[in-house]
Amino acid sequence: MTQYDERVEQQRLKLEAEEWAKGIKSLHSHSLSSMWYDDRPQDTSEGKYVIDKEFNNGIVERTLSNGEVYVFTKHELKGDDLIGAYSQNN
Repeated sequence: MTQYDERVEQQRLKLEAEEWAKGIKSLHSHSLSSMWYDDRPQDTSEGKYVIDKEFNNGIVERTLSNGEVYVFTKHELKGDDLIGAYSQNN
């Protein structure tokens, strides 16, 4: 039975990492157009403010002042990369 211990442990870590990924890493209210992930500088032009919520898996969710939401997924952590980030932070 011990032959499956490693697989079970890997699955446990994967499930924990997927749950951890939904957690908020940072919350930032700003009018900057120079954020590292930002490919929508028009959102903050002319002094407009946005709220950027970064999740543990690297996804950034931007909420505009009118309530519209945009999601930046370019740097999303998945699979082994997500498990590695989870393991480093826990």
